[in-house]
Amino acid sequence: MLREGGRLLSGLMMNPSTYKKIAVASTFSPRFEQVLSEAKRIRDRFGSTLSLIYIGEQSDETNQKFASIFDRLQLPNNSPVHYGQGDPADGILQAITANNVDLIVAGALEKESALHPFLGNVARRLLREAPCSVVLFTHPAVEPKPLRNIVFVVNYSTHAQGAFQDTVKLAEAEPTECLYAIRVYTTFDEVRASTFVGNGDGAPRPRTFQEEETALEEFVLAAGETKVPIDARCIRGNTGFAASDFVKSVEADLLVVPVHKGENSKERFPNHLAWIADVIPCNLWLVR
Repeated sequence: MLREGGRLLSGLMMNPSTYKKIAVASTFSPRFEQVLSEAKRIRDRFGSTLSLIYIGEQSDETNQKFASIFDRLQLPNNSPVHYGQGDPADGILQAITANNVDLIVAGALEKESALHPFLGNVARRLLREAPCSVVLFTHPAVEPKPLRNIVFVVNYSTHAQGAFQDTVKLAEAEPTECLYAIRVYTTFDEVRASTFVGNGDGAPRPRTFQEEETALEEFVLAAGETKVPIDARCIRGNTGFAASDFVKSVEADLLVVPVHKGENSKERFPNHLAWIADVIPCNLWLVR
């Protein structure tokens, strides 16, 4: 069942997930066991395989530590561990490529101020440079908390539609109460729509707010009928931080952002999403 502005929406069935190989960036930090437990949850939701990436020497001591953690979390004792050397971020990125990882899971925080949690250096580099999708947990737990409210930042690409369908699948597997599909509509967007004059180059006319609402509704409908309520909203705001404010207002447990990576270009965030690389409002799933 889909909901938009109080109305019920329906459509076609969704496509299955394409995630086959999930890896977790592992350290023996105090929160590693919690991050691994969260990765196990994601593995179970998508029916994927799970391996670990560890930057450091393999030894009897590390083998024993991993064996002990696998036992506590009821993971197979032969779970693959990919070892690497050197800078942690460089090593993890190399291991992702070498092992054809589809989704990397890691802890997000380096420090937390009174107002905002800030991304650590490794997490920031994974967001910007990983060739695969990334899930970052801000407050991982050995007993993962349900993802009751999920926010998906919509763009209208084919890639985003596939990402939305994967998000629906995750939401259906969780006890998700609401999946929010949002678009930020800025004052600049409104001015462009009201003052646009075509110059013959075929550029599309910017959407009005009402047209944006219609496009968002069509995007949600294309995902198909689901068991999870979907609330589609266009949000007025002058900057991308309007999305962050909305995430906090609904007490979201997960923010999902689809980002398309061009074959010949290094990943860059759209300007309205650049804040995600520094300040993260909740658990984050960047879908490449």
